[in-house]
Amino acid sequence: MDYVVANRPRQLVFVHGIGGLRDAMAERERWLAALVRGTADLPSVETRFVDYSSEFTVSEAQGYAEAEADLLPELVDELVAELSEEAALSTSRVLADARMQLSGVAEQGPGQVVRTLANVLTTVLALPGLREAGQWASGRALLGHLAQVARYLQRDGLDIRIRTRLYEALADGPSVVVAHSLGSVVAFEALHENAGIVPLLVTLGSPLAMSAVVWHRLAPRPPNTPACVARWLNYWDRDDVVVARPRLERRVLPNERGVTAETTRVDSTGVWTHTATKYLAQPLVANAIAAALR
Repeated sequence: MDYVVANRPRQLVFVHGIGGLRDAMAERERWLAALVRGTADLPSVETRFVDYSSEFTVSEAQGYAEAEADLLPELVDELVAELSEEAALSTSRVLADARMQLSGVAEQGPGQVVRTLANVLTTVLALPGLREAGQWASGRALLGHLAQVARYLQRDGLDIRIRTRLYEALADGPSVVVAHSLGSVVAFEALHENAGIVPLLVTLGSPLAMSAVVWHRLAPRPPNTPACVARWLNYWDRDDVVVARPRLERRVLPNERGVTAETTRVDSTGVWTHTATKYLAQPLVANAIAAALR
């Protein structure tokens, strides 16, 4: 705690995840409003919203599913496997059928791969729990957003351009970093190159622990807590279809200070469970962020 007090954050930095084009100013206000709903004690600090959504143009986003057809089946398969671990008997049969559909996807052409994966995800989104909490109207819509994860992990320069936007936001001094979804992957990798101070890293709805696709492609190897991070809090929701189940604290290696991820489950209500604002409005999450800013 002395470390955090001695290096009081000068700013709060938000990093978004998968989705469409963003209005950075409006999105920043929505995220801040969610924090205010979660805590009455949020200090007034400089707040930045790192927007990299324009790197995924509309025309590219429509083609990502086919372009990343080699990686997407692995991503969808692991997502279904994660859900299967906690499935009740009534849903396990549906998920088993989904996995059977996935078993032959490698032999299909790119167009058929996309159709099969979209069908599998449509089935998954109709499951009890996810049906009430789902924010995607169809499996194809979810697939298009998951393809952004695959696109980032292709390591063709897009990942560097995205991380550069976060580097620029961190240049002005100590920061509390709040990263959602794909943004948690961006932040994890970018903070390894950050020479500044991050008293608190908060990851929300993170796919970092998805071993088959994300974890084994993270840099640096082996994955470890960035040296600049003094504390790392990771939050997940059981009804969040994107998040990997709580294995992060067992897989991430500590940094030199012994810091590793502290994972906590939260339970949201209503629809759009994967959104950052759902997580930020949780008192447990909001109060932790407010405390670090104080």
